[in-house]
Amino acid sequence: MVSRVVSATPYGFTGKIIEVEGDMSKGLPSLQIVGMGNKAIDESRDRVRSAIKNSSLDFPKGKLIVNLAPAELPKDGSQFDLPIALAILCIGGMLTQNDIEGAIFAGELALDGSLRPIRSAIVTAEVAKNHKIKSVFVPAQNAEQASLVPGVKIFPVDNLKSLFLHLKKEKFIKSINRTKNKIETNTPEDKTTIDDIYGQEQAKRAIQIAVAGRHNILLSGPPGSGKTMLAKSLKNLLPPLSKTEIVEVTKLHNLGNTNTISSTIRERPFRSPHHTASRASIIGGGSRIQPGEISLAHRGVLFLDELLEYPRNILESLRQPLEDHEITVSRANGKFNFPANFLLIATMNPCPCGFLGDSDKTCICSQNQILNYQKKLSGPLLDRIDLTVSVSRVPHEKLLSNSSLIKSQHSLFLSEISQARAIQKTRYGCSYKYNNDLSSSDVDKITSISASTKAFLINAARRLDLSTRSYFKVIKVARTIADLENSTSIEVSHIAESLQYRQININ
Repeated sequence: MVSRVVSATPYGFTGKIIEVEGDMSKGLPSLQIVGMGNKAIDESRDRVRSAIKNSSLDFPKGKLIVNLAPAELPKDGSQFDLPIALAILCIGGMLTQNDIEGAIFAGELALDGSLRPIRSAIVTAEVAKNHKIKSVFVPAQNAEQASLVPGVKIFPVDNLKSLFLHLKKEKFIKSINRTKNKIETNTPEDKTTIDDIYGQEQAKRAIQIAVAGRHNILLSGPPGSGKTMLAKSLKNLLPPLSKTEIVEVTKLHNLGNTNTISSTIRERPFRSPHHTASRASIIGGGSRIQPGEISLAHRGVLFLDELLEYPRNILESLRQPLEDHEITVSRANGKFNFPANFLLIATMNPCPCGFLGDSDKTCICSQNQILNYQKKLSGPLLDRIDLTVSVSRVPHEKLLSNSSLIKSQHSLFLSEISQARAIQKTRYGCSYKYNNDLSSSDVDKITSISASTKAFLINAARRLDLSTRSYFKVIKVARTIADLENSTSIEVSHIAESLQYRQININ
């Protein structure tokens, strides 16, 4: 008799169903696992054997073969321990095929039979939903994550023995009640706000526009002008994650090499990789295909401090994700897609010494050094950045000025951003689409521009020699400015403000 237990495996950002088949024949007692599994799956033989024995259950005596089908699909991870154990128990007659029908199982077994958390709990729940499987059994530490997926029953399993008793209908495991799974917002660790920054009113305005419409932004200026502080203040202006976004972000962080294997991500990610990070760590890939920093920043912010210190090949690899909001990692064993819809905020010095154009300090770089430095940022990549702002140093006499009488810009910005988001939510019919996500055809259909405003834009585009992409980006940014002012149509003033952020020279 062949037993079959249903499980799942991650495949890029999605998952695929896996059938764990078991068979026993005459011969010396042994356990062989086939089906293109990795080292962790091959080692599950010893974990499963010890877990069954220490759960006071009988391990069948015979030649056992376990197959992970489809065999041609590469499989990775330890989540197959539990379904392999159940398949063996079915072969031994302790469970029947009817006991495990209509359910999907995933979990790593400890030697004592307890279950350890896995990285694919949400993927398992989503696969179950897509295949109309109602019951999902995962480790108790992953139950909260899996319960984020609606339409399936999540059963938290502590150990193999309790699951066996549940399947035999002797002692039931209670399913997770999704009504208790409320969306909560965490208090950010970094509490830097716009109010902590003196001066830099144009840069602050650009930060507000960037957050309201999810527009990419580049801050250029000398050292100590507040670029990094401005970037960090952006984090506390971001709106909370929606339920759909929480599922996406949590799943990505679980698939990545992060310490969130059993937690739920409720705060928008703010990823700031160092400029010495490898291409695979930023783009994704590696020997075990994982999402990179650009995918871990999905629905959040990717902060690249000192942009021109990053290798050019890494910067150029950002061009496609910035345009398509996803990244395809191609390897010999397949193509893996990961979402990468992030807000890019980058800072840079205008030259190697950092003081080109500074009013107080003289630049010591040669013209050749300046050109070679700025060539690291190609035209096509710069064209994909919606807002470029020159940030100058604040005079010393203004640094300790009394700002207690000034109205809180942070609270005002939050209110106006919330208003702009509400307008976009109504316009697009969902909470996770922003003005920057508009396609060129949508810009013409959705945005309202008067004839005089359009004539002004066309004239400015000719004078500035804007590319087609830049032309539409000006309209998208202007649409966000109009939303911040609660204007139904795009006016000349909105286009004019948007154009000032399309700087041709970054110095």
